[in-house]
Amino acid sequence: MTIRMPQDFSSILHPRLPVFCRAVLFILAATIPLLVHGAGALAEEIRTTSQAVSIQDVLNKRCVVCHGCYDAPCQLKLSSPEGWLRGASKVRVYESSRLEDAPMTRLGIDAKTVPQWRRKGFFSVSQAGTRPSALEQLLRAGRKNGFELGAALPDDLDIGTFRKNSCPARSEVGTYLSEHPQGGMPFATAPLPQEDYRRLLAWAQDGAPAPEADAALPGDVVSRISDIEAFFNQEGLRERLTARYIYEHLFLAHLHLEGDSPLRFFRIIRSRTGPGSDPDEIPSRRPFDDPGGDFFYRIVPIDGTILHKEHIVYEIGPRKLSRYRDLFLTPGWSIGALPSYSIDAGGNPLSTFSAIPARSRYEFLLDNALFFVRSFIRGPVCYGQVAVNVIEDRFWVTFLAPDADLSVTDPGFLEAAIPILELPIAKTDGTLDDRLESFLLRGPVEYQAFRQIRYARRAARNGGPSYDDIWHGDSRQKDARLTIYRNFSSASVVTGFNGAVPETAWVIDFPLFERIHYNLVAGFDVFGNVEHQLTTRLYMDTLRREGERIFLSFLPPQIRKPMHSSWYRGPLVTLLDMWKESDLDTKSPVGIVYETKLPKTEFLTKLLEIEPEVWPLVDPVNRCSGDTCAAPETVAGQLRPLTTKPAPFAKYFPDIAVLVAETDQDPGGEIFTIVHDEAHNNVAFIFNEDLRREPKDDTLTIVPGQFSSYPNFIFRAPANSIPAFVERVRKIRSQDDYLELVAQYGIRRTHPEFWAMFDRVQAGLRDQDALQAGILDISRYRDPKPSDPLERLFEFTFSHK
Repeated sequence: MTIRMPQDFSSILHPRLPVFCRAVLFILAATIPLLVHGAGALAEEIRTTSQAVSIQDVLNKRCVVCHGCYDAPCQLKLSSPEGWLRGASKVRVYESSRLEDAPMTRLGIDAKTVPQWRRKGFFSVSQAGTRPSALEQLLRAGRKNGFELGAALPDDLDIGTFRKNSCPARSEVGTYLSEHPQGGMPFATAPLPQEDYRRLLAWAQDGAPAPEADAALPGDVVSRISDIEAFFNQEGLRERLTARYIYEHLFLAHLHLEGDSPLRFFRIIRSRTGPGSDPDEIPSRRPFDDPGGDFFYRIVPIDGTILHKEHIVYEIGPRKLSRYRDLFLTPGWSIGALPSYSIDAGGNPLSTFSAIPARSRYEFLLDNALFFVRSFIRGPVCYGQVAVNVIEDRFWVTFLAPDADLSVTDPGFLEAAIPILELPIAKTDGTLDDRLESFLLRGPVEYQAFRQIRYARRAARNGGPSYDDIWHGDSRQKDARLTIYRNFSSASVVTGFNGAVPETAWVIDFPLFERIHYNLVAGFDVFGNVEHQLTTRLYMDTLRREGERIFLSFLPPQIRKPMHSSWYRGPLVTLLDMWKESDLDTKSPVGIVYETKLPKTEFLTKLLEIEPEVWPLVDPVNRCSGDTCAAPETVAGQLRPLTTKPAPFAKYFPDIAVLVAETDQDPGGEIFTIVHDEAHNNVAFIFNEDLRREPKDDTLTIVPGQFSSYPNFIFRAPANSIPAFVERVRKIRSQDDYLELVAQYGIRRTHPEFWAMFDRVQAGLRDQDALQAGILDISRYRDPKPSDPLERLFEFTFSHK
């Protein structure tokens, strides 16, 4: 029903009517629209008072921080209109126990319309009827039944339960809230700022309307995209194989046009339609699956909000296309027929693309080493502790120089190695035991032995590997030295060697680089069954060992075995080594004359001296001495005592904490990341990580700025109080001590300024690097809990020895 009221109330207030009647009519005229359209009036008020801020801006700040990716609760993605119109599902994407592959539900790919999503089991969260929509009900419940400001969350409330699929539809919300009174949205946080809440509620009451679509792309951008598409859609066999190779490595990329706005990104797809028409993406499960006929590569805009945890930036444009031509189309190689699309092709990419010179493929990877390593981490594989506990908490990565890589310089090396370099995805027949034996034990062990023999022969000829055998980039590439952090259930990678010298390091060569990509990125199916996910994880264990063994080959022969043993300690790991590794080379010479008794430290730090203007020689907070350290009057210098060893206080810290040091001159404050580096006696097993933890050896690494997608906690302190903050941290010997630190400096989820502080941290990330920034995730933001009495007794006993 629509009621239209005159714009001029005086037209209905006839002078012959009694005064009382005129008064009643006036009141009705003024109030009926509100009575009938209460939600609409509120929405209109919000629209007229806050035109500058779109509803997507509010969603990004308050909702997308949890609802934005594959791991969004109930698959409800609020990062784009397409996501909230699709709605929610009771089916989890990340389900490690499923026996069969799950139906794919990639937004914008596996269904294109709301009716199609309904047929896939998704239900509306914005549709109202006899009762308000699920969105409105949950927003109101979050406001009504929120937690006490500043209070600790109940001990029995685990934020992880947020990801358990209750997922009530509109008619089920009442029952859900009766069972979970504090289950409103946002979950387990301080109340939303009033203006944000009013805007979200009005939007929900309005049926969650989608904003108008963005304007068309500028003409120059369209022209540049046409040039890129033209390169990828050339007709020659060499050109087509090259395009396929590049696509299978860039299909997850957030493409950024060289010199374009830092806020605009694209992705490459396979489309049934060619340039000049609307793209029609082919929804294949993997990038090497058969597209089912003719197709075209297309470059399409990324319309949704950019999330930091899946933001993998790759620059593309005229310079990159020129580099592609030099790498792939200039060398004299030919091909008689294109390889087929199949699981086998993805299971052995070294064979599939063998016609392309290995040097071309390896240099393509090295040109953008940070991008590819980041894709291993920010791709869909690395969700959850089981997925990333295959790596140490912090380690350094370098790469073998192409001229030192036998897979590049010796055509016979790859030809002989390819049959034993198949990935687990390549074979799906036979029993599980047979497959595990083939891909996780026999194949990797055979390749280790094969590689070791070949490189031992090379070492006998040239005296062994030296610093020249490490790739140093081209005097500009910071990617040649990387630090990888593993933070329990997530991971990150940054350029340079950060922190103190780590326990382990990797050297990656071409076959290893390529297999990691196809194991963790191109060949990994987030919707796959338990066997697929298990074999992916187990195979990555063999790849980690391979990178470590190449690194050991640069160290003196006599220390290789003891150092390897120090990485793999524990009662069962020796037995596992007998199955998963060939004998370690303890005889081949090394072409480096070591001058100290710490060859690992000497080797890694010497690598930084090769290009000192590219990679800092020291870390002024964590790895320095004398004048190379941060000045003691700076915040960075004052935080240095937290990086000392031993650090008995470290084990109480979350994996990733953000410290905001506030100053009068800078309202945003100076931001640091406090990284908890957890010690293990080995990372060789999937389960029971706690049994392999050695918390007495834990340390903290202090990193200026931010790098993690998942802040676990925020501390705030005035800059002039940093010494007091540091002193209090260093005195922590129990969970109760840590809770005292939290009480003074911490920002709990229920803190009155939680959202304001989170906004500051988010703004700091954007100011740090607008191109690489994205919305952070708070789903792993944890409130510290008090220890139980038994734990307190344990802490007291061992801290007072």
